Amino acid sequence: MSLFNDELVIIRGAGDLATGVVYSLYKAHFKIILLETQYPSSIRRKVALSEAVYDGKSRVEDIEAVLVKSYEEALNIITDTNYSKIPILIDPNCEILNHVKPTFLIDAIIAKKNLGTNKSMAKYTIALGPGFTAGKDVDIVIETVRGHNLGRMYTKGEAIPNTGIPGNIGGKEAERVIHASADGIIENIKNIGDFVREKEVIAYINNNNEKIEVLAAFDGLLRGIIRDGFKVHNGLKIADIDPRKSEYDNCFTISDKARNLGGAVLTAMMYLYNR
Repeated sequence: MSLFNDELVIIRGAGDLATGVVYSLYKAHFKIILLETQYPSSIRRKVALSEAVYDGKSRVEDIEAVLVKSYEEALNIITDTNYSKIPILIDPNCEILNHVKPTFLIDAIIAKKNLGTNKSMAKYTIALGPGFTAGKDVDIVIETVRGHNLGRMYTKGEAIPNTGIPGNIGGKEAERVIHASADGIIENIKNIGDFVREKEVIAYINNNNEKIEVLAAFDGLLRGIIRDGFKVHNGLKIADIDPRKSEYDNCFTISDKARNLGGAVLTAMMYLYNR
């Protein structure tokens, strides 16, 4: 693999923000393998390739991921002359690295902490968000906080620490993200794209014999909700409401933030490769 865009890229995570990164790199003709956990907890499921873990495949806009069972199967897909789908492998501990050495490894889990990514994993390493020190844990860290610095590339130091406050959308911040108030199994009443009213029940959390209501905080579009039947825990982010009723299509397309991060990662890759 001598050409820049033929170099192997492994991406940890395939949630909605990671999918924005995947989209940019796939369109730039990189060979990508995605790694996910056995039970991804994506909220914006309609724009998260991680749904392939449950359904066998997932399509976001005009790109598609397919679940594979081994690193050999993943390599076969990306080296095929008709490479048209992105393989996704359940491999949270990056065991694939015992068999292949990627040129780039990108941590796009957005866990707000480092789940084991380090510079020895690939020739070049990039991480998104807080929890990483550029120059120590990875080569480059990308800023993920909405605002002036979104997408900024750090070659030294860290991203802005996790504020715990979601970015402002339509004048709403913390209240637009709903967290589970108890442990249990979620039972969705509303679907992504539905318009919901303030205090309307959007889901239940079934905790033993008790059904706990999950209520909409305000009128708006249900932009994301965790997969029906998911085992949630108290405090887990389970839904996201957009107050802008006119933004229905946004529920099913990659966000401005995710696209920004995709462009930032692509720039960081070129910087590392060509410096």
